Amino acid sequence: MNELNYLNAVLLGIVQGLTEFLPISSSGHLAMAQQYMGLDATNRELLFFDILMHLGTLVAVIYIFAPPTRLFFRRLRKELFGAPVRDKFAWRIALLAVLAVVPTGVIGVGLKDEFERAFGSALGISVGLFVTGTLLALTAIVPRGKRGWKQFAWWQAVLIGIAQGAAIMPGLSRSGSTICMATFCGIRRRWAAQFSFLIVAPVIVGAGMLHVKEFISLDGMDMSHLSWGPLITGTIVATFVGVISLRVLLSFVRKARLHLFTYYCWSMALIIVLTSV
Repeated sequence: MNELNYLNAVLLGIVQGLTEFLPISSSGHLAMAQQYMGLDATNRELLFFDILMHLGTLVAVIYIFAPPTRLFFRRLRKELFGAPVRDKFAWRIALLAVLAVVPTGVIGVGLKDEFERAFGSALGISVGLFVTGTLLALTAIVPRGKRGWKQFAWWQAVLIGIAQGAAIMPGLSRSGSTICMATFCGIRRRWAAQFSFLIVAPVIVGAGMLHVKEFISLDGMDMSHLSWGPLITGTIVATFVGVISLRVLLSFVRKARLHLFTYYCWSMALIIVLTSV
């Protein structure tokens, strides 16, 4: 069955909205959900739906982080074009974000196919979920980070970018990988979460562009046969659920309870292995 209906669209929207931000891997859950629904992930309608859902989750990020983002760009504009300021922390954050995005882009473009071929099976997804759960478990062991932006080194930004790039592996959570890596580098929990989502916007846009290219290559830009009702409904669901799940994640980060997601990741990894045998 390759046709996308309202029920499938709503369920996939919920899965996307929840798993894109909670540290439990959106790629792994979406792959398994589509498989259980009998949907072909290479179908052009599913590819276009994936583009729309990525846009929906991007809207959720923009909505949640709108206040600090406005302050950041206001400060950045002042540092670049206003009166000289002594502490150019906005400019420093911007440079760190660029340093993080570069390795993400290199891994995402250069190794995407290799990662998906190596780990695209049910067993590969379960391995990714197990790794995610292990990283989350370690956050309960490492000392609480005390580094702020002034102590945030360039090599730490690169490590976070590498962690984000590695998350193209199905089952490996992007938010979990980047927040965990920032935590392991001693960054304060608040900054770890904010930096993780500062560098996710260009990644979502880049992934969306790759899907657009793949979508066009299948059958041009002909959209007359798309199921617009389910597509729009699923995207709206993904956006609203994404807002809720992002708020939940930030609450868990502030309270240092990311490790609680470990049990879910390990349980899902075991379930996938057992049901795929």
